[in-house]
Amino acid sequence: MTTFHIEIIKPSHYDRDGYVIQWWKAWIPSNSMACLYAISQDCAARQVLGEDVSIEVNAFDEMNITIPVDRIAERIQQPGHGGLVCLVGVQSNQYPRAMAIARKLRARGVAVAIGGFHVSGCMSMLKELTPELKEAVDLGITLFAGEAEEHFESFLKDVHGGTAKPIYDYMHDLPNLQRQTIPYLPRELVQRYDGVLSSFDAGRGCPFQCSFCTIINVQGRKSRWRDADDIERIVRTNAAQGISRFFVTDDNFARNRNWEPIFDRMIELREQRGFKLHFLIQVDTLAHKIPNFIEKAARAGCKYAFIGLESINPDNLVHMKKNQNRITEYRKMFQAWKEAGVVTYAGFIMGLPGDTPQTIRRDIEIIQRELPVDVLEFTMLTPLPGSEDHQKLHEQGTWMDPDLNKYDLETVTVEHPRMSREEWQRTYQDMWSWYYTDEHVERLMRRNVAYGIKPIRIWRSVLQVYGAANFEVVHPQQCGYFRRKDRTQRRPELPRIPALMFYPMHAWQTLVKYVRYGHYALKTLRMRSRVERDPASKTYADLAITKVVDAEGEALEMFELNEASRTAVEKARRQASKHKHEHHVPPVEAKGGSALTPTA
Repeated sequence: MTTFHIEIIKPSHYDRDGYVIQWWKAWIPSNSMACLYAISQDCAARQVLGEDVSIEVNAFDEMNITIPVDRIAERIQQPGHGGLVCLVGVQSNQYPRAMAIARKLRARGVAVAIGGFHVSGCMSMLKELTPELKEAVDLGITLFAGEAEEHFESFLKDVHGGTAKPIYDYMHDLPNLQRQTIPYLPRELVQRYDGVLSSFDAGRGCPFQCSFCTIINVQGRKSRWRDADDIERIVRTNAAQGISRFFVTDDNFARNRNWEPIFDRMIELREQRGFKLHFLIQVDTLAHKIPNFIEKAARAGCKYAFIGLESINPDNLVHMKKNQNRITEYRKMFQAWKEAGVVTYAGFIMGLPGDTPQTIRRDIEIIQRELPVDVLEFTMLTPLPGSEDHQKLHEQGTWMDPDLNKYDLETVTVEHPRMSREEWQRTYQDMWSWYYTDEHVERLMRRNVAYGIKPIRIWRSVLQVYGAANFEVVHPQQCGYFRRKDRTQRRPELPRIPALMFYPMHAWQTLVKYVRYGHYALKTLRMRSRVERDPASKTYADLAITKVVDAEGEALEMFELNEASRTAVEKARRQASKHKHEHHVPPVEAKGGSALTPTA
């Protein structure tokens, strides 16, 4: 009997000082890691390499654990053993770190494969391999583009048999998801995330054409979905190990063609079977127009919704090909989610060609006054490899920063027509403080009390999101609890600081940071208590939460932002008027000559 090891690694990302970003507990679990872990365990159970080969599977998320590179290599190179290291779910900003790990393993003669959005996106959108992908191939690293469900077994057999190819490209052979192996991570891995949080994808693909997006070019624009039985298996499997909170990773759950049967099954599990089930989903700004979608989402256990707002400026939306976003629907949409008891997160992209610090601040202030969104997450417009934006710039020969580590949605990577790089970077950092003023955080709490939502949910969300950007100085999506910094885990091209200098400096910086963080947490906790005790909070009202009656007829600053805004609103008014006319029921002439309006 021989043993074949599958070592799955989700690499992290280097911070601005070149150290690996790592936490005591990370916030967001990797669904790519969960998928490959489950697929690998399935291969092990079916003995796909033969009855005389035992397959052992390990998984590591570098966001919450130091990768034991030497121990992995030693395990694989024991007599009678072999194996493969899979660097999984590698995004562009994680690629330099992935390569640093891969180089160490290749130097020991260990087989390594890299997959994820960077590899798949580049191979999907570009005509030839980029220099960093060529380097990987030259080092004997296998590139895996596409999804693993239907292809990992044959790939594994190639590696085990010594016949692995340099590149496996399955971008044109994306699988259906029904009855596939479901994503799964054991509790000992899941408990390293915030509050024992796991993840799964109920579907893949998105029909829209946003130019900044890589999803549509990696997962496709066709909706591929799991059925309700698959989702029930996911819920029950995790419930068996005490896990009931999930991040549903579909890029746009509202366009999952099977959303209603999935929600109906989750509702049944909660309301009839007694399962405790809570989750966050990502949706577009038109989800509220799908009959019963929000109501069923809330009943199924949706506590948080991330919405692709991106901008209130129609010029910016057109530039991003975000044609599905309609500014006249924004208030009605957010109010629908709030009335269902859901805390709303929204993305806001800055750095569009017409943006300046002044216009960005103006837009944020309008959002504060007019939209009942809770949490805003800011990102820079970044030409991510795999997106249409990147493809166009690449083909035009336009300069883009060659350091992939900077493609983290919070670092300048291209030139801007109206802002210097320094001004653009500074404005990005300032945005967080412009939105999360003490006055507005208190306003958010009062709005939520008026909707019957406990303000502690806003307190926790603000503490996480604003705290990540303001105190940890990283984007919330790559944050966690209590930063760990290992002086030996630094970019290879940067010097290693002596221990006698590094550790006192790191200890002092950590102390100062968490004292500031703690002070802010205490201040906003007192704010929450004050709002909760105030009887007036239950009847609080402002423009943002004033019920929308005539969406197109409202007089809003957002509608007068610029000529594009006025044009968009006028178009919406014409469409609304046409719709009313087409669906108008003419009065029925009674025998006595009077007009009677039918009521049935």
